[in-house]
Amino acid sequence: MIRVLFVCLGNICRSPMAEAVFMHHVHAAGLASQIIADSAGTGHWHLGEPPHPGTMRILHARGIPYAHRARLITRHDLEHFDYILTMDEMNWQDVQELGPGRAKVMRLMEFAPHTGQTEVPDPYYSGRFEEVYHLVNEATQGLLEYIRREHGV
Repeated sequence: MIRVLFVCLGNICRSPMAEAVFMHHVHAAGLASQIIADSAGTGHWHLGEPPHPGTMRILHARGIPYAHRARLITRHDLEHFDYILTMDEMNWQDVQELGPGRAKVMRLMEFAPHTGQTEVPDPYYSGRFEEVYHLVNEATQGLLEYIRREHGV
């Protein structure tokens, strides 16, 4: 089983959306028996909360089912997951501070260089959930292609 973890700050906006969209692509490719995903945050503010209503509105409008409660990334995640994808530089640095692990830690937007974006902007205050959807949709498609090449699936 290939395990993928998406990480943002509070685990209610970007990383849940990325997880849901990625798994939507995984299911469409017929790979749900080989790839699983989760999401986590680096900050404690929203622990146990469901995704932001803006995230759920975007997912619902596209017919993407999703249920999740915010959680913190842990040291264990670095050993349990194969890939950890961060939404921005600060998230990447926070994950690095947890120490080394077997997971490949990468920035999600590395998988969509054609967008010209290096980070997924946080829509918590800006309300730019539609923009976030388009970025994570492009990047998670690229990520799935990368995983398929790496694992021959």
